[in-house]
Amino acid sequence: MSGTRALTEYGPLVLFFVSNMAFGIMPATVVLVVATVLAVAWAMLRERRVPWLPVFGAVLVSIFGGLTLFFDDTFFLKIKPTVASLLSAAALGIGLLFGRSLLKMALGSMLDLDDRGWRNLTLYWMGIFVVMAVANEIAWRSLSTDGWVTFKAFGLTGIAIVASLGAAPLMRRVRGGS
Repeated sequence: MSGTRALTEYGPLVLFFVSNMAFGIMPATVVLVVATVLAVAWAMLRERRVPWLPVFGAVLVSIFGGLTLFFDDTFFLKIKPTVASLLSAAALGIGLLFGRSLLKMALGSMLDLDDRGWRNLTLYWMGIFVVMAVANEIAWRSLSTDGWVTFKAFGLTGIAIVASLGAAPLMRRVRGGS
């Protein structure tokens, strides 16, 4: 991942964390929504295409962040990672039910896997998304708001990074034409 891409993807999250520590959750929510939308717009300008996954994330951040601000209730922001993870797992599962690998559609130009490899990788990520949803549910229900913000910024990101590294053997083991 390039430094620019990492900044675009993780910059809003870091700004959210820092803003929460400095100003509290409501101002940090504003920072998160604005920074996410700006980061996605910048990515679209830079790449000259619509990056659908970041756009999906920005839409969810805007909806749940907006609800948080409108109702002055952090519940909405705290459940956003759960909803996003479960929607991602469901989308991957529905794709498999219809005989299509959404991961292959998204990553096919970068990975050379046969149909079994794409299926295994899809099942793996479905499981990871469910784990992330459960972890977020436990975190927001048991931690203070500041504790949850730290978990969101570093815990969920850490789970995703470890899961990506854990997927490497799946991507090496099954190669070849479909």
